[in-house]
Amino acid sequence: MKKRIVILATGGTISAGGEKGATTGYTGGKFDVNALISGIPNIGRLAELSGEQVLNVSSADITPDDWLLLADRIHTLAERDEIDGFVITHGTDTLDETAYFLNLFVKTKKPVVITGAMRPATATSADGPLNLYQAVALAASSNSAGKGVMAVFADAVYGGRDVQKINNFRADAFSGRDFGCMGYIRNDNVYFINESIKRHTTDTEFDLSSVKCLPKVAVAYFHVGADPGILEYLSDRADGLVIAGAGGSVFSREWLETVSRISKKIPVVRSTRVASGITVYDAAVDQKGGTIYSVTLPPQKSKILLMAALTKTRSREEIQRIFEEY
Repeated sequence: MKKRIVILATGGTISAGGEKGATTGYTGGKFDVNALISGIPNIGRLAELSGEQVLNVSSADITPDDWLLLADRIHTLAERDEIDGFVITHGTDTLDETAYFLNLFVKTKKPVVITGAMRPATATSADGPLNLYQAVALAASSNSAGKGVMAVFADAVYGGRDVQKINNFRADAFSGRDFGCMGYIRNDNVYFINESIKRHTTDTEFDLSSVKCLPKVAVAYFHVGADPGILEYLSDRADGLVIAGAGGSVFSREWLETVSRISKKIPVVRSTRVASGITVYDAAVDQKGGTIYSVTLPPQKSKILLMAALTKTRSREEIQRIFEEY
């Protein structure tokens, strides 16, 4: 029997249309989920498909409330025995954030796969149809259950924790950074080669059942001459703060003085604006500044993990434990 896969559409470039052949200047949301499915030859042979238009927005307009809506819909559908897995179509600009949020909070072992496109549906060599075809193939694979939220792009499979957009126009726009990919897809054949040891989905300690509104976490980008006043401004409007520091997550003495005051009222996490590497304990900063180091998470994912941590605790020690564990 064919697997039954639900496609949850949220908008993005994969659903966009514009001047025939052009890859820029398009309008999002031109094609709904049923149009996306019907436009892909032979996709119906992979699985029995149904589609829902959960949202129809640019990924720049996705909000934490939208994450709660999407997670709730997956939880509701996952309770049905006849449904075997999920594919989410999403704009690429914040796809990595949504993937990590769901990877932390979704409580199902059924495959959850997220994909999108760098070129609109009306472009020459649009990449959306192949990405969606391969995402369905992955969701329908008997080897995909229990592997957490996964992203599919340009023949590769990435884990929801590690996937990151690395190019703003090429079709091969995503990477697992230092951690590589989970596997490859050729036609409808899935070849797994890697798996993260980090906790995800049903194995995490995070639970949305009593969460009505997610904590607010801001990100501050350090640069030469950065005004520390931005830290004060953000700390007055957020429950937590992430700093995108330079190098291994360093910032000026002036910023450190401000951080040491702020960290007494809200948790402050140090991450790095550098694309690859690791943020580790720094006695000079973490002791004086009262900061938490992000280990290998980039700023936008450190923000999400801090949001998750704040649904459980405000203890600096507990939040540091969570960053080391996840």
